[in-house]
Amino acid sequence: MEKIRLNYHLKLQEMCDCYMETDFLDAMQGMAGIDSKDLEEDAIKYLALAIMYAITQKAEKLSLKKKGDELKATIKNGSKEKLPVPSVVILDKVFEIMRTILHIEEDKGEMEFSLGLRSGEINVMVKVERQGDRQSLKIKFPQQ
Repeated sequence: MEKIRLNYHLKLQEMCDCYMETDFLDAMQGMAGIDSKDLEEDAIKYLALAIMYAITQKAEKLSLKKKGDELKATIKNGSKEKLPVPSVVILDKVFEIMRTILHIEEDKGEMEFSLGLRSGEINVMVKVERQGDRQSLKIKFPQQ
């Protein structure tokens, strides 16, 4: 019997649901600087935690950036708040996963993304960019 493999979009939704009752910031802090035993799982977990934290903070935007080994994760919610960042390999996998979900192979791309959550769904604009050793992922949230 063939094992059904979940796609990244569904895995991200499930991870958001799984960690919905968690302290997102504390969980992200626990991922900072650790070696990954399951790269795909850790990347999806970090992305889910960052998205859920941004939503609960009513953020306008979540930004994940990499320039060489310099990593940044911030949310914009009136001011900029720095978030704990995972290892380089986990963040690289986050970029790869989001590009796969959105089917963006070019260096730059932007598209709407719908994420189903327990309480409904949220539609966000996602922008990905890469140039040389730089990559970025920006998620813009709807404002109420």
